[in-house]
Amino acid sequence: MSEIIRRDPRKEWIARNRLHPDHLSVLAELGEGSSAATEWMGPNGVVRRNPHAVGFIGPNGIKRIDRSGVQQGGHAATGTAEAKDSRRQVTIDDPAFLVAVVPDLPGGRLSSHDRDLLGLARQLADADGERPGAVLAVIFGSTNGEGFSEAGIDRLIALDGDDFDGYAPEARLAALAAVDGEFSPRHWLLPDSKLGGAELGRRLAARLRERPATGVWQLERDDACALGWRCTARGAAGTTDIQRTLPRIVLALAECAEPVSETRHAVQALALSQSLPPLLGRIDDLGQVAVDPAGVALAEAEFILSAGNGVKEWEGFHQAAKVLGATEGASRVAVDDGYMPRDRQVGATGTWVTARVYVAVGISGAIQHLQGIQSCEKVVAINLDPGCDMIKRADLAVIGDSASILASLVEMVQRLREERRDAA
Repeated sequence: MSEIIRRDPRKEWIARNRLHPDHLSVLAELGEGSSAATEWMGPNGVVRRNPHAVGFIGPNGIKRIDRSGVQQGGHAATGTAEAKDSRRQVTIDDPAFLVAVVPDLPGGRLSSHDRDLLGLARQLADADGERPGAVLAVIFGSTNGEGFSEAGIDRLIALDGDDFDGYAPEARLAALAAVDGEFSPRHWLLPDSKLGGAELGRRLAARLRERPATGVWQLERDDACALGWRCTARGAAGTTDIQRTLPRIVLALAECAEPVSETRHAVQALALSQSLPPLLGRIDDLGQVAVDPAGVALAEAEFILSAGNGVKEWEGFHQAAKVLGATEGASRVAVDDGYMPRDRQVGATGTWVTARVYVAVGISGAIQHLQGIQSCEKVVAINLDPGCDMIKRADLAVIGDSASILASLVEMVQRLREERRDAA
């Protein structure tokens, strides 16, 4: 047999193209063992590494967390229910301690920031393999519980009621203080975010008389510390890193840790033994203020309807954005052609967006545009070309004429609203 290395140029190209639908399967075929998705042997006998893989450690020792959604999309495209159940099942019956997490849960669902925080909690809970701890999640309001077991939650306290609806920091603080008094978690972890976690975490620290660590983005083991951990936090408006012993209350930034991806946890419901006493609230929430989506900055918008070169009927596009209550965005081509103003451009050369839902209408998906939407939670693509990069990136793709699809969507939304008004 010849010792000449036989190459498959097409497979090597697919291995380098992370947007290709067969990218993950080809990586698994080219690689060996557990490193199949990150390393493979090149044509010259040199080990090639995939810098886009989750957990990749770069030349400066920094671990990469991919926010493009490509890995998740690839697993969803090639995976099945059998692959989903292949995660290791974890049940912690008698934990040595608890690590409490209070996620933001925007819209009743775990955000990417929440999942990073739960990944950080798992680091603390699983540090001692012989006597592991359990991650306790304390949530407010109604939720369907989707993704809780996959996110690494072992215990769950759900507090629902009118007292916790809207902006109710006093009621939530009283509930967290009751949880602390009954379960005595070793650590409290809250997201350092503008959605409420930052304020609630600081209020909790003041109530418990603890000195919190804010802006935390990294943890590392240090046996010289009392609890064996040292944290690194951003200070001086993000210009300086501050290291200190990990305190009991931690407010962490996004991408503070990798989300849980290899295990499924048995979520056990807990409840407070005593009901909370009635509160004399000093804050009255009058509800949300109506805001014109057209006046919301792209960087702050949660729902974006973005147009590209494939949009031909602009009146229908603007009407759809108005009916759906979406903030308008555009690709660079649409802006250069004069159909949209420059401040509406999305992408690496425009505005990087972090919307919960991003609808790309007639956008093929240039790499600069994909970079600008990499932090979006859900991407919906409407396009005539089923092979374009935006379709490969999207969580949901609709193949067809954008004008007719938007018109049908507007008609459906208007009909549902009329039915709700009639029912009321």
